[in-house]
Amino acid sequence: MKKIFTIVLFGAFCMVNAQAFKGKGDTKLNIGMTVQDGGTGIIGSTDFGLGENFSLGLQASYLLGGSYIDQVDFEYRFDAKARFNANLGNVLNVSPKFDVYPGLNLGLKNFGGHLGARYFFSDGFGIFTEFSVPFAKYDADAASKYNNGTSFNIGASFNLD
Repeated sequence: MKKIFTIVLFGAFCMVNAQAFKGKGDTKLNIGMTVQDGGTGIIGSTDFGLGENFSLGLQASYLLGGSYIDQVDFEYRFDAKARFNANLGNVLNVSPKFDVYPGLNLGLKNFGGHLGARYFFSDGFGIFTEFSVPFAKYDADAASKYNNGTSFNIGASFNLD
C-alpha cells in the first residue's frame, strides 16, 4: 500500500503544475477525493483571494470508507477547517495557470498545515492536489485518527469568478 501511495503521490505532483491565482477577489472551489491512513473520502474546499498572494478559505471532508469505518460515528467521519494560503504562483512565475500554495488550517479535529498545487486548463477548470499534516491534535481517541492523520487530496478545481 505504501508503494502504491508513493506512486500515486509522485504521479499527481508530476501531472499537477497548478492554478492561476489572480489575487484579491479571486475565488476557487476544489472538489475531490481524500486518501489517508485507514480511510478514504470526499473533500470540498473554497479559497477567497484577499490580497495579491494570500487567501482565506473553508474546507469540509467526509470519510466514506476505511479500516473499521463501520465502527466510526458521523462525528469522526466529518471534519471542517478554516484555511489560510500563501499563493506563490506569481512569485515563482512558472506559468499564469500554475499556483503552489502552502498554508495553515484550523479545524474541528486539529491544527495543521498543507501544501497544495493547482493547474487550470482553461479560465474555469483545472485540477488540484494537496498534502496535509496535523501539527496539534485535539483528541487522542483511536477513532479520531481518521481526521488526525496525514492526508493526500486530489480532484477538480473551478474558478468561480
